[in-house]
This record gives sequence, structure tokens and C-alpha cells, in this order.
Amino acid sequence: MSRRDIHSVFYAESYHPIQAGSIDGTDILPHDNAVYRALLCSSAGLYDPMGDPKVIGDPYCTVFIGRLSHLTTEDTVHKVMSKYGRIKNLRLVRDIVTGASRGYAFVEYETEREMCRAYEDAHHTTIDDCVIIVDYSRQQLMPGWIPRRLGGGLGGKKESGQLRFGGRERSFRAPLRPIPYDDLKRLGIPPPPEGRYIHRLKVPSPPRRKRSSVDKEEMSLKRSSKHSEEHAHRGSSREREDRHHNKSSVERNDRSRKRSSVDREESYYKASTAEREDQYYQRSSRDREDRTHKRSVDKEEDYYRRSYADKEDETSKRSSRDGEKRSRHHHSKQAYNPESRSNSRVHSFDH
Repeated sequence: MSRRDIHSVFYAESYHPIQAGSIDGTDILPHDNAVYRALLCSSAGLYDPMGDPKVIGDPYCTVFIGRLSHLTTEDTVHKVMSKYGRIKNLRLVRDIVTGASRGYAFVEYETEREMCRAYEDAHHTTIDDCVIIVDYSRQQLMPGWIPRRLGGGLGGKKESGQLRFGGRERSFRAPLRPIPYDDLKRLGIPPPPEGRYIHRLKVPSPPRRKRSSVDKEEMSLKRSSKHSEEHAHRGSSREREDRHHNKSSVERNDRSRKRSSVDREESYYKASTAEREDQYYQRSSRDREDRTHKRSVDKEEDYYRRSYADKEDETSKRSSRDGEKRSRHHHSKQAYNPESRSNSRVHSFDH
């Protein structure tokens, strides 16, 4: 069995009780008493889907909600399902005798688009801790429909032993055995769409309303008017964009000119200040060098002058000290000479 066959499924477009009881849609015999009962109702025409007076509204705008809690009220369903569109009508099915909820409801929306949004997004969401199922109104839109109370319906649980296939919750599996086309044709059962299976994770589309010629003309007129409005809007938007672009380009040019002039002035002032600073630093450095050189020269000259004056002072001091020494030495010689003493004594006696 290939992986493609495992995930390939198809859905029933019309209802047949024997086919609904088959997992792959190829059974030709009913396998439980409920299927017999549904087949009897279908063949004898005992059920009229349009005979229920409580069924009102547009079926193409109505969704079926199943597996609701028996404690869920209309207000809760309205609050949850109103997230997907404007609700026109809501009917929670209740027991005729007790008035208790039977666990399913029908919600009618204003448009088909809102119905499709709820059909796609609300499936398997939670209301009052119960995971719900959402489907289209098969009672009005599916040919040959038989409800669950008469042995038909779709889905179901394994515990009940009455599973029904072909719906959104339980689809038909792609057949793995030869398809008995002759027997299916004899019983009026549509054969599986061999070669046109879809993936099991893909959401099946609900039936669409058949458009009449008048509706098609109205839709074409609406589309043409919408197209003309969009064209006019695009033209006006283009004109606004062109004006805005021209205005913005002029403003950008003005800003660029102003910026360029300001940048030039700033660059000029920066350059002039930088040049002045360079000149100032160069002048100050030259002045400092000249002053330092002059100071060094002055220091050298002062040093030489001082050293010369000190030398002269020293030489004069030396000469004066030498003269004093010589004079003291001369006097000392005279004082200690005997001849001079005798002569001085003779001279003193002569007098």
C-alpha cells in the first residue's frame, strides 16, 4: 500500500444508506439493521427533508453545529459563532417533551462568505469544554439525505457500532479492492471518483448556489461597476501619487539645495577655522621656538658674561692678595734685617 493511497480520500455528493455504511464506498449490502431502516425510508420515500416547518432560512448561508454540550445555551452559541460573521438566525434543537438540548444547532449567516468562514475556521473548536463539528446543512442541500434517527446520518462513534462515512468527519477511504461498478450501478450508488481523490487533510468545499442568467448578469454588472470604480480609484490614486511625487521631488530638491548650501557654508567655515587653527598653531609654535632659542642665547650670553666678570674679579682679587702678600713680606724682611737695625740705631744716636 503506497503512502498516497493511505492519505487519499473522497466525499459523498449524494446520500445512499448502503454506501454511507461502507468505509470505502464500495459495499453493495447493508451491514446493520439501521442501514436497512434507512434504506427502507429512502426507497419508500418516507422522509421529506423539506417537510420540517422548523427549518427556515437560506441553506447556502446555514451551518450545522454538532457535539454540543447539553448544558450549552443559545447565548453561548451565538457569542462563539458571531466571531465569524453576522448571525441572521440561530436554532438550538431541543427535545419536544423535556425541552432539553439535543446537542446540535443550526446557524444562519447574512452572506455565503460568512458561512464559508465559519465552515472552515469553526470546525473542531471548543464550546463549553466540548469539541464541536461544523458542516453545511445536508438536510436541505444533500440529495437523498436520511437523518440519524431513521438510521442514516454521517459520522458517529465506534462505541455505537453505527459509523457512517462520506462526510467531513469520516470520509471515504480510497478503495484498495476492485470496484464492483455493475452492482453499484444496479443499486443506484455513485462509484468512487477514481483518479480524482484528494488528501485527507484538505477541507472539502460546501455546495455552492447555482447562478441563474439574471444573477450572472447582475454579478457581471456589479463586477464591471466595481472594476470601473477600482479603475477610477486607481487613476485618482495615480494622479495623487504623481502630484505627491512631484511635490515631494520639488521639496527634496529644495531640501537638497538648502542642505548643499548649508553643507558648503559649514565646510567653508570648518575649513577656514581649521586653516586659522593651523596657522595659529604654526605661528605659536614658531614663536615658541624663537622665544626658546632667544632665551637659550640670552642664557648663554649671560652665562659667558657672568663667567667673564667672575674671572676678572678673581684675577683682581688674586692680584690684590698677591700685592698684599708682597708688601707684608717686604716689611717683614726689613724688620728682621740687622744692618738696617744698626743703621737706624746710629742715626738715632747722631741726632
